[in-house]
Amino acid sequence: MDSLLAEKLRSWAERYNHPRYFIEDPIAFPRRMALQMTATQPSLGLEGEQWRPSLQDVEIAAVFASHFAWGRRAMIVRNCSRLFEEMMWRPYNYVMSGSYRNDNSSIHRTIKWKDVAGICRRLRDFYSSCESLEELDANVVRTEIFGQKPNPKAANKKIWLMRRWMVRRDGKVDLGLWRKSSPADLIIPLDVHVHTQAESLGLCKRRSKDLASAQEITDAFREIFPNDPVKGDFALFGYGITSGR
Repeated sequence: MDSLLAEKLRSWAERYNHPRYFIEDPIAFPRRMALQMTATQPSLGLEGEQWRPSLQDVEIAAVFASHFAWGRRAMIVRNCSRLFEEMMWRPYNYVMSGSYRNDNSSIHRTIKWKDVAGICRRLRDFYSSCESLEELDANVVRTEIFGQKPNPKAANKKIWLMRRWMVRRDGKVDLGLWRKSSPADLIIPLDVHVHTQAESLGLCKRRSKDLASAQEITDAFREIFPNDPVKGDFALFGYGITSGR
C-alpha cells in the first residue's frame, strides 16, 4: 500500500474512532445497556426497582441495532427507539417472555414486526440453553438467529458490525465485552457505501459486494492495523465525511 494512503487512513481512523461521531448511531443502544451494566449504581426500573442490564441485554440490543443499521441514521435511531420502547428497555426479559408483537406492519423499512418476533423466538431458544452469542460464528448467527438461508459467499454486514461492537476493546466507540474473541479475526462490515469507498481508495478490486470483497478490504487494512484490521472501518467513515461520499 502506498505510504501516503496508509498515513491518511491511519489519520482518519484515529480521528473518527471517537464517541462524539456516534451519539446518534445504532451503537448507542447496546452502548446504553453496556454502560448501565457496568455502572456503580444500578438503574431504576419502571416501577422504581433497582435493575442492572445483563450481557444478554447488551447482545440482544446489538442484534437488533445492527439489523436495523441500513438507511439514514436518524431513521435507524428512531426505529430502534420504537423497538426498545416496545421491549420496555429490557430486551432479555422481552425475549424470554415469549410474548411478542407479531404483525405485518413495518418497524424499519422492509423489516416487519413479525420478523422481529421470529428473531426473538430464535433468541429465546438459544438463551434457553446457552449464555452468550459469542459462541456462534457468523454463519450460524445468520441461520439460527436471523433465520436466513445459508450463503457462504454473503458478506453478512450486520453480523460483522455486531461482532465489531462486541469484540473491539480500545475503550472508545466499541464495547469490547466479548473477551474470548480477538479483534484480529474480525472482518470489515461490508455494505454498498463501504464497498464504494474502499474501491475509490484502491483497497478493493472486486466488484461483488460479497465475503471475498470484505476479506480483501480487511486484508488491506491489516497492513496498517495488523492486530485490529477493522479499525479501518473508522477510516472509511472518515473518508466518507471528508470526500462527501
